[in-house]
Amino acid sequence: MKNKLSETTLPQRLKLFFTFFDSRWEDLEKHNWKSTIYRDFSAGLVVAMTAIPMAMGFAIAMGLRPEQGIIAGALACIVGRTFGGSKYQVYGPTAAFIPLIAALMVKYGVENGGTTAQAHGFLILVSIIAGIILMLMGLFGLGKYAKLVPNSIIVGFTVGIAVSIALTNLEDILGIESFKDMLGQDEDIKGGLIHNIYLAFNNLNKINLWSVFIGVLTFVITKGLLRISIFIPAPLIAIATSTILSATVLQNKGLILVKDLYGSIPNNFFVFTTPYLPEMSGAIFMDILYFVFAIIFVSAVESVLCSTMADKLANNTRTRFNPDKELWGQGMVQIIIPLVNGFPCTGALARTATSIKAGARTPLAGYFKGVLKLIMAFYIAQYLELIPMACIGGILVWVASNMIKPSEIKETKHEGKFEFSMMLYTAVMVPLTDFLTGVLSALIIYFIVKKFFYKKKPEAVEA
Repeated sequence: MKNKLSETTLPQRLKLFFTFFDSRWEDLEKHNWKSTIYRDFSAGLVVAMTAIPMAMGFAIAMGLRPEQGIIAGALACIVGRTFGGSKYQVYGPTAAFIPLIAALMVKYGVENGGTTAQAHGFLILVSIIAGIILMLMGLFGLGKYAKLVPNSIIVGFTVGIAVSIALTNLEDILGIESFKDMLGQDEDIKGGLIHNIYLAFNNLNKINLWSVFIGVLTFVITKGLLRISIFIPAPLIAIATSTILSATVLQNKGLILVKDLYGSIPNNFFVFTTPYLPEMSGAIFMDILYFVFAIIFVSAVESVLCSTMADKLANNTRTRFNPDKELWGQGMVQIIIPLVNGFPCTGALARTATSIKAGARTPLAGYFKGVLKLIMAFYIAQYLELIPMACIGGILVWVASNMIKPSEIKETKHEGKFEFSMMLYTAVMVPLTDFLTGVLSALIIYFIVKKFFYKKKPEAVEA
């Protein structure tokens, strides 16, 4: 069904964006409302159980506290489902934001003379600016341009992020963090990709084999159970198993726990936080531009791709997702969520696919996911702090392994040598440099080569 949003005026579009019961609810009808609500509830429950450990892992990898991942994932889904443009999309913390937010937290945090609160405040500032721009992009109908990013660069970006996530969590799985005192209190444990690789390989004699065992066990259980059925909350089961082992038979094996680094995890998740602007300078201004652009790019591209995938996966033959309304919803997410102790979130591909396969039909599934996640986290907060850091590392390595899809790489290879080389370039540059340098340089090279070196083949003339 064709979307008529492009034919509307700005006031009509604005009214549509604030309309709660729009066409996304068309599958909730009088004759099927009971079965639809049940299916949405079931899907929300499955995703909520899966999302809690993943959200904690994402937050920790970003340099934030575990509970910030819980609140971000829960509220992002509620806000996104209220204002977004997709029937099915599940919103929450995503891997694409990890290197971006981690870099910001390091640059403006304790490592460089600031505080964690100031770094988070600066993150709130740039996220709000990005959110406003995303909303304006949706209002002026720019959603279609998010689809112009070449597939080869998207695949390369995804592979690069996956490599970064896997390698930057080496110290968690190897148990090197357990030896912080031996390394010196000034040693930066969370120092980025190159630093973490250097740290790991220069401290091989200090590896805690029990930590490695827990990390590998978490990975294997998660991967194995999901091969049996997507309805199994594999990450939650894997974390529960590893936590029980660390608290019993492995209690005195030197495993470092979440509480050892972050203290107790509170269950009062809602904490209003304010933006922070350091003393303005040219460097600060450039950083604002950098992080705002990066948040906009990830939000727009990942949410539009996720929504497109969701419609295909759900065999949606009725109203398709609305890219402009999706940008509007993404903007609302990036403004609201950081203000309540969260961070930028977007559409999550794996969780959206799980929700659809578990039976989701309407935005209700997202509301159920958000509420159920908060309820479960509230009652098990005291146990979440007992999770081994190696377990968090295992979950993140599992996330990274799912991001690299051989079928997508083969598809890019079949598109031609240039497309494949651009994928490889992006995949290498993203972890070696940074998000913006890797992706932006790839985009510039791609479009210059396409414009000046690839000529359109002349059409064949009929006899």
